Amino acid sequence: MNKYLKKVKLPNLWEKELKKVNLNRNIYSPLERIHSDICQGHSVYPSVENIFKAFYLCSFDKTKVVIFGQDPYHQKGVANGLAFAINEGYKIPPSLKNIYNEINDDIGTCFYNSGNLEEWAKQGVLLLNTSLSVLDSLPGSHADIGWNLLVDSIIKILNNKKDVIFLLWGNSSAKKEKLINTEFNYVLKSAHPSPLSSYKGFFGCKHFSRTNNILLRMNKSPIKW
Repeated sequence: MNKYLKKVKLPNLWEKELKKVNLNRNIYSPLERIHSDICQGHSVYPSVENIFKAFYLCSFDKTKVVIFGQDPYHQKGVANGLAFAINEGYKIPPSLKNIYNEINDDIGTCFYNSGNLEEWAKQGVLLLNTSLSVLDSLPGSHADIGWNLLVDSIIKILNNKKDVIFLLWGNSSAKKEKLINTEFNYVLKSAHPSPLSSYKGFFGCKHFSRTNNILLRMNKSPIKW
């Protein structure tokens, strides 16, 4: 693996917490596959420097809410390392539009609508895809390269942190429910915000107001959605 990829690391605090549960297991093994794909001329999204962006914007200590996505966007330049989010200057994708619509219906206003969602992350919302990379135009192409070890380990350390709210939208994220200790954490479930399923339970789920109500009960600051 080249020197540049070897420098792609999680923030120190996240890595420190993960070492408590991973022992000698290699959470960075997907980077070897990414290096191989790039050497073969493939484009990988998001850009390598943004693969762990969600963790840099949302520290372990500040994480209050976790929202799971599936794949990063597989079109050039769109994905920015945060689930459901996009780089500035790109058209808001349908799922994110539906998320904003639900926020407006639920709490009456949407504070941020640029699409990059960095302000959510800075408030303690970990926007985590279950696969942190994807090949150009090939959705699901990196689903089985080892990201599950990292993501499942993240859930484990957040379980130990306690009082974390997990928002599970759709079948892919629902599979993670079995890993969550609901005795000490909170799980809110609904259909996926995709246009194909949003009318099957995402619209009207009120996850944004419900999340803030839980945070207020814990004497934590609500999220400005």
